Amino acid sequence: MSILTKTEAGPPGPGDPAPSGPFLSVRDLYVQFATEDGVVKAVDGLSFDLERGRTLGIVGESGSGKSVTNLAVLGLHNPRNTTIRGEIVLDGQELTGASERTLERLRGRKMAMIFQDSLTALSPYYTVGRQIAEPYMKHMGASRKAARERAIEMLARVGIPQPRLRVDDFPHQFSGGMRQRAMIAMALVCDPALVIADEPTTALDVTVQAQILDLLKDLQRETGTAIVIITHDLGVVANTADDVMVMYAGRCVERGTVREILKSPEHPYSWGLLASIPRLSAPVDLPLSPIPGAPPSLLNPPSGCPFHPRCAFAEEVGGGRCATVRPGIPEDERRGFACHLGRERKREIFTGQIQPRLGGGAR
Repeated sequence: MSILTKTEAGPPGPGDPAPSGPFLSVRDLYVQFATEDGVVKAVDGLSFDLERGRTLGIVGESGSGKSVTNLAVLGLHNPRNTTIRGEIVLDGQELTGASERTLERLRGRKMAMIFQDSLTALSPYYTVGRQIAEPYMKHMGASRKAARERAIEMLARVGIPQPRLRVDDFPHQFSGGMRQRAMIAMALVCDPALVIADEPTTALDVTVQAQILDLLKDLQRETGTAIVIITHDLGVVANTADDVMVMYAGRCVERGTVREILKSPEHPYSWGLLASIPRLSAPVDLPLSPIPGAPPSLLNPPSGCPFHPRCAFAEEVGGGRCATVRPGIPEDERRGFACHLGRERKREIFTGQIQPRLGGGAR
């Protein structure tokens, strides 16, 4: 896998003060859902920071808490069955416990989300153009005519052919990929300071994927936007992210720069994610190595390290610590991993077993 990463953070937006701390700071976040079967511990003590002009890639299997975390940032969970504890601070403003009116003012203008399922995210009752124009009128104070022109401009930027004609179409008249692009246009129409993209390129052709990712990079360069990309596609992470957070069972198990995570991962779960994808540089007859088992139930997550039931190296840790002691990552460590295996032993395993499956390692 080729690693093409950004090395420079984008500039702050016009008139913005020099940032004194992380633009987005999440500290000790817990998100739990009350269900008939019990309490689902979807996010379990998560902490991370995101600076202006940088992109954070969040990776992990389905059910690891990636989308739940970012829906909590935007305040989109149902308060009737959701308990949220911890701190979520956006540009110095505390979002945990903020009123719905406060969050409504921030959504669209200061923070926006590109949802994974465009079919349910777009309303079938209104035209695509109206849905893109509405947040522009609300947050920017634009006239209906100016907002319509902005909607046409955004449809063109995301690659919709004949945008002046298609702006009055309804979502059912768009293909799945076109709906995805329209939803991206709606999220970016106000040039938000924080963009959370949940699998933004899932339904898109490869060429359109590149166009959308370039659009996000352009927005970041122009305005210093902070971007969170949630994805299963490590190729997208390699080409867009500055930093990576690997999540498992609602927790961060490893974090670092994109080069550190892809070139020298330290957690067995990260090894498994990388070894389960094909590599152009690997031998053609080398079989993929999927992670055995399935993610744990978050109704009753495992004790100790949540990955230990699936980890091939848990028995190497003495005293059964993997099953009884929860490994953590100090909040002040930029590069960190939650694993009891010794550093030297991990180097031996990675060099002898994992790196050959990666075709010599990421470059």
